[in-house]
Amino acid sequence: MIDALHAALKTLRLSGLTSSLDVRLQEATANHLSHAEFLEILLQDELSVRQDRLIQRRTKVAAFREPKTLEDFDWQFNPAIRKKQIFDLASCKFIRGAKDVLILGPPGTGKSHLVQAIGYQAIKAGFYVLYRSIFDVVRDFLHDEAFAAEDKTLAKYLKPDLLIVDDMGMKQLPKRSGEYLFEIIMRRYENHSTIMTSNRPLEDWGKLIGDVPSATAILDRFLHHAEIITITGRSYRLKDRAGQDAKADGEPAHKDGTDGEGDRDGSPNRSKKKKEESTAA
Repeated sequence: MIDALHAALKTLRLSGLTSSLDVRLQEATANHLSHAEFLEILLQDELSVRQDRLIQRRTKVAAFREPKTLEDFDWQFNPAIRKKQIFDLASCKFIRGAKDVLILGPPGTGKSHLVQAIGYQAIKAGFYVLYRSIFDVVRDFLHDEAFAAEDKTLAKYLKPDLLIVDDMGMKQLPKRSGEYLFEIIMRRYENHSTIMTSNRPLEDWGKLIGDVPSATAILDRFLHHAEIITITGRSYRLKDRAGQDAKADGEPAHKDGTDGEGDRDGSPNRSKKKKEESTAA
């Protein structure tokens, strides 16, 4: 009978039920569960498995650079970041209201980590997310422009509930970049949410894009309903390097204060002296 149940569940593609059936049968017997209680537990197992798989699929489609979570973020390294403000964004209220977010700050201060972590929370909340660097955006449009597939590419950027455009300002963008970005921002405006990050002030965007009118139009729409977060502080990526440099400059090679060849006063090791004197005698 159990084999028949497993076969039926497999046919119905109820893998969550299949994997937990044997354990749940033992639990039902041991705890004298009613039929309704037993069925509820089995259905919860199936729903849980399906939810996990959905999150995995949407995370893959989001194309994050690397998986990041808010729990992994080092809040102590840069206490100037307002933790409550970030967790408010992770609640996804701004996505439900089709609002936008702009995060400004120097390289290495955690912008990319935070936006990817917020994106992951949005996926867990049931939203579609797409993560792209600004260079990915331009590359996608330039590639598909050559194959007359711009409409398909634009649809890809218009569909997500949350679009994350990272690394604005790393270097000057190719020609027509402003047109592509403007089209995305204009079409998503007041329909879906967008998060952008930049390490350059807004007044530099015209030079970066190479099109001051497009940059002005982009910012006019994007900033209308946007929350602006400015991050300051040191680069997290240089933290370990700074520690290594300090160690190299301030610590001797040996715990006794020598360099391995002499005493603290710079003279040869006393043990070496005694050995030489003994040999000479």
